[in-house]
Order: sequence, then C-alpha cells, then structure tokens
Amino acid sequence: MTIDWLHFTPWPALAGGALIGLAAALFVLFNGRIAGISGLLGSLLVRGGEGRGEKALFLLGVLLAPLLWQVFAALPAIEFQGGWLSLLLAGLLVGVGTRYGAGCTSGHGVCGISRLSPRSLVATLAFMASGFATVYVLRHGLGV
Repeated sequence: MTIDWLHFTPWPALAGGALIGLAAALFVLFNGRIAGISGLLGSLLVRGGEGRGEKALFLLGVLLAPLLWQVFAALPAIEFQGGWLSLLLAGLLVGVGTRYGAGCTSGHGVCGISRLSPRSLVATLAFMASGFATVYVLRHGLGV
C-alpha cells in the first residue's frame, strides 16, 4: 500500500472527526440521547415521538454543515464510480443492515464505542469486516 502524499489531507479529516465527536458529545450531554443518525431519522417518522424538535434541528445541522463549509473552502466534487442502480442497492443494503444491527456507524461507532459498549464494539467490527469483504470481493473477485 502506498500513500498519495500529494493528496493526503490529515488536518481536515482530523478536524471533521473532532467536530463529529464534539457534536455527538454535546447531543448526549444536553439531551441524554445517542446521536445515531438512523435512530434520529427513524424517530422523526414516528407520530408523537419525544424530542422531535431537537432531533430535527440536529439532522438539519448535519445537512447544512456542507453549506457552511463552502464559506471557507470549496467542496470536493461528488463522484460516483457505480451507476444509479448500484447506488440504490447500496443504500438499501445499508438501510437493512442498520435495522438488523440496531443502529448505524454513527450510533455504534462514534457514540457506542466512546461509551465502551460491548454491543457497539461488536457491531462496529461487523460493519468494518463487511465493508472490507465487500471491497475485496468487488475488486479482486469480480474485478469491478
């Protein structure tokens, strides 16, 4: 494995990770809830759910953050290497995996592991292993 040092940008990645951690910590501190995006979004779809306002504002912040970023720097170009069918299938599989795993990478990987949750550690390891296996099969098995 080689690193493309010309395009290696650790500082923006570190800043982004710190901001995600800060947002998750503030959300749990002020609301007592885990900032798992799939759980927040799913609870907005349930009638009469508790704390809908703060959940909606948190998700709105997630969506508006790239617009705020554009004030300081250009956003990277969005590039899909697969077609729309593969993108749709990937989204469907992520959605099914999120329901089956009782949470997503933000809930388990960011919030759960920071709380030392064994269930979240296992879920995150399963997410990562599935991702590694999928990339290996697609690139080395199917040649995609």
